[in-house]
Amino acid sequence: MRVFVTGTAGFIGYHLARRLLAEGHAVTGFDGFSDYYDVALKRARHADLARSPDFTAVEARLETPGALREAVERAAPDIVVHLAAQAGVRHSLENPAAYVEANLVGMANLIEAVRAHPVRHLLFASTSSAYGGNTALPFRETDPAVTPLTLYAASKLAGEAMAHAYSHLFAIPTTAFRFFTVYGPWGRPDMALFLFTAKILAGAPITVYAGGAAERDFTYVDDLVAAIRGLMDRPPAPAEGPVCPGDTLSPVAPFRLVNIGGGRPVRIDAMIDELERALGRRAERILQPLPPGDVPRTEASTDLLRALVGAVPDTPLSTGIAAFVAWYRDYYGA
Repeated sequence: MRVFVTGTAGFIGYHLARRLLAEGHAVTGFDGFSDYYDVALKRARHADLARSPDFTAVEARLETPGALREAVERAAPDIVVHLAAQAGVRHSLENPAAYVEANLVGMANLIEAVRAHPVRHLLFASTSSAYGGNTALPFRETDPAVTPLTLYAASKLAGEAMAHAYSHLFAIPTTAFRFFTVYGPWGRPDMALFLFTAKILAGAPITVYAGGAAERDFTYVDDLVAAIRGLMDRPPAPAEGPVCPGDTLSPVAPFRLVNIGGGRPVRIDAMIDELERALGRRAERILQPLPPGDVPRTEASTDLLRALVGAVPDTPLSTGIAAFVAWYRDYYGA
């Protein structure tokens, strides 16, 4: 296949592109190398992908008029996977304009590019933050998502709505997936596991919110990529009908929304315990209240994902953290 992936210098996009290249597919990677976090890490990811002759890099920003449309036209992909975005729940309180530009304008540019150059399947990343103030657990794809707690979550919900409209208007087979706390090697430096590792190795205290009682449905990146890869081969088709009770297949468009998570929440203090074991060091913990926009617990319903691809993320947290620590020590010489 020819696959166009946005965000290939990012954490998840890099891992997906690497798997696709290993399978022998041609990948065009589109990335703007924003300075939200260490650009050198992004360059290193792209440099690794560039070792494959089947990888073509395009450096441009989502919000630049015409950039996505021109890149998609040149690549002539069979499938588009849109992973590039302005990420970060807390950063949306500090720089809301970045979310409007990348996640709203960028999403509009992406679906316009696909409208102009139709593909077999469009897939794109939303977020578990879309569930916002919902308190019923696990989070099910059919739950109302009308109470976003941050602009980041709101921008992703808007992306889902825009994609559904284009799916309906232009018959674009589209799958949106909501990620649940992805972690692993080559991860994002703004995520808790990365931050904690850096501080513990430096002998600095770590800030732990909600006394460590907050819970997250941690998803190891290889499991996430396996789920995306499986979903690539399952473009929504209204004729197939629902694949299980609670299927989100739209009644008016070839559109589906799918959680990608393991459905096994872990307390943050238990995650820190695992990290301490992997590092062989203890952390000094400074306890703080949960910040605005954060939720006390996330948990994915996994029924639909299992029905579609036959498996759900299941890598034990201890295994995943050990893999991350091994990568971190190797990459940073720590």
